[in-house]
Amino acid sequence: MAQGDGKEGALGLAEAPFAPPVKRSVTIAGHQTAISLEPIFWQALRTCAAREGLPLNALIAQIDLARLAAPQPPNLASAIRCWLFAHLANNNNYSQ
Repeated sequence: MAQGDGKEGALGLAEAPFAPPVKRSVTIAGHQTAISLEPIFWQALRTCAAREGLPLNALIAQIDLARLAAPQPPNLASAIRCWLFAHLANNNNYSQ
């Protein structure tokens, strides 16, 4: 299992937009958890974390807190995908 801050390798996102999910280990509130996301979502998450000036784990922890506050919390991977879509749509940045 790859670590949360890893790179996706030599293939660019434009070359493999439909790649299968990659499982990564992240630490949230001092606990390790595994999250499976497609490489395009890992890249978008790293880009957002860098723009926010946060480590990847810290951004995931923020998304997790917001997810847990929902009346019917989705799983963490779904919450991350939804957060990314809303975040990028709100910033009119569809290129990542």
